[in-house]
Amino acid sequence: MAQKKQVIILTDGDQTAYRALSEACDELSCHPLRASEGNPTPLTGQELVTEILRAPAEPVVVMVDDRGDAGLGQGERALDVLLDSADLDVLGVVAVAANTHPVQGVAVDVSVDRDGNLVHHAVDKDGRPVAGTTLKGDTVDVLDSYSGPIVGLGDPGKMEGHDSVHHGVPATRRAIEEILKKGASPHGRG
Repeated sequence: MAQKKQVIILTDGDQTAYRALSEACDELSCHPLRASEGNPTPLTGQELVTEILRAPAEPVVVMVDDRGDAGLGQGERALDVLLDSADLDVLGVVAVAANTHPVQGVAVDVSVDRDGNLVHHAVDKDGRPVAGTTLKGDTVDVLDSYSGPIVGLGDPGKMEGHDSVHHGVPATRRAIEEILKKGASPHGRG
C-alpha cells in the first residue's frame, strides 16, 4: 500500500491568503498547492486529491474557500472529501475566521493572534481574541467530526496589516508551525 500524502488544510483561498501561505511555506519547507487557490475553491474535492497526489513535496498545504457562503459551499464540500480520503493524512486544519453569519463555527484547540502569539480562545477576522473557543468562519462547519488539531487564525496576509508579507506573515507562519508540531500522529474523522 502506498504511503498517504501528508496534508495541511487552510480554510481560505483568496490571492492575499495564497501569497501569505506561500511565504510561510517557503520558510517551513511545505508545498503550497497553487491549484487550490481560488475564492471559491476552483476544484472539486476529488480534483484536489488528484493534485495533492501529484505534488512534488510534502506536507502539501491545500486551500478551501466558500467565498462567504454560510451554507454548505464549494470549499466545505471539497474539505469533506479531503478529510475522508484514504490517500491523505490530514495533519491538521488552520480554520480561518470570517464575518459570515449565521454559521455554527468550530471549536479550536488553540488560535494564533494577529501578532503571531498563541491564545487559548478563538480569534476574529482581524486576529483579535474573542470569548470562548468557537471560531466563526464560512468554511469550517464541516470540521465538527474531525479529530485532528484545529488552529484558529484571522484573515491570512491581512489582519489590518499585522500579517502582511511585508511583516513576514507571522500569524500564518505560526499557525502552520503549530499544525506541524501537533500533527505528528495520524488523525481523521471521529
